[in-house]
Amino acid sequence: MRATSLRFTPSGGWSAPLPRPADPRRAVIFAFCAPELRESPGLATLAAAAGGAPVIGCSTAGEICGAEVHDNSVCAVILELEHGTVRAAAAPCASAADSDAAGAQIAAQLREAGPEDGPLRAVFVLSDGLSVNGTPLVRALVAGLPAGVRVTGGLAADGPRFGATWTWDGRCAEAGRVLAVGLYGAAVTVRTGVRGGWDVFGPERRISGATGNVLHSLDGRPALQLYKEYLGDRASELPASALLFPLAVRLPDGNRVVRTVLGVDEQTQSMTFAGDIPEGGLAQLMRANLDRLVDGAASAAQETLDAGGAPAGPTVALAVSCVGRRLVLGERIEDEVEATSELLPPGCVQLGFYSYGELGPRGQLSCELHNQTMTLTLIAEEA
Repeated sequence: MRATSLRFTPSGGWSAPLPRPADPRRAVIFAFCAPELRESPGLATLAAAAGGAPVIGCSTAGEICGAEVHDNSVCAVILELEHGTVRAAAAPCASAADSDAAGAQIAAQLREAGPEDGPLRAVFVLSDGLSVNGTPLVRALVAGLPAGVRVTGGLAADGPRFGATWTWDGRCAEAGRVLAVGLYGAAVTVRTGVRGGWDVFGPERRISGATGNVLHSLDGRPALQLYKEYLGDRASELPASALLFPLAVRLPDGNRVVRTVLGVDEQTQSMTFAGDIPEGGLAQLMRANLDRLVDGAASAAQETLDAGGAPAGPTVALAVSCVGRRLVLGERIEDEVEATSELLPPGCVQLGFYSYGELGPRGQLSCELHNQTMTLTLIAEEA
């Protein structure tokens, strides 16, 4: 396996000449782009260099390149497998109601690989970050894939603005769409790590009113009204300020997931989250401890190694961290990507972005939508 990491800025162009993959069937380009560079020449030149290889990218709330966090840039990695193959898939998702169908379509497309591809080992997904409900998207995707396939990825972002997000397939940057790539071949190994680091506080509250990913009330009180009480003076900054107080939701199976806000409705006093809020369940507010957030990122990196140690050959780590973590960590934001870099295998290429949601396995869950986590996907080939 070979991986080439590059970065584009409007003032300096690409950091190095763009290599053309030797075999487009065995290559994939991951690209994470600042929203303001949607029409930049950087994306056009990267697409031209792909030579027919699948391209998957999205808008961000910050780009991760190595142990650094950037804005107003494109960070990309050209990954070339030696033994495995790569296939791309896409599905429309214009609204949250389309999420289940989008997941099923992606799974069906990736199941169609021929015998020359070998077994499907992993799927990496990027979705529009505002139109999707991540819970049914992931549920349908996992249900339609063979057992044991690793599913990871993230939801596109638009900084702290929550205005417009998009995915990029090398041809167009488009809202309302889900992209995915499947990695095939017995030699492909994928390990994952998902950790948070937030602390719960206050009482657990009953989710007394919810529809899908829209939360209406907690303990019979309007959800938005309750959040505004905790936010105080920062209530005027909603929905971005709600990222400082994510919601810990206890699922019926006992697992706990974190949900973050995508939008608010002043008229109905409701809040829209990135994934389902189960009515009748329990929820508890959370707040940040900076050191614990950094420790959580380090634990995600350690989790990728706990299953079998560091891979022997070249590795790529795709890092998807939540925009809420970035807002809270502020000037300490690079502490978390430095923490992951220090624990990942020597020479590992780390690349990623700040998102509106993270996809990955956690506990007994084969894959779930998470918020406010650092999620790592470690890719290697071990013949």
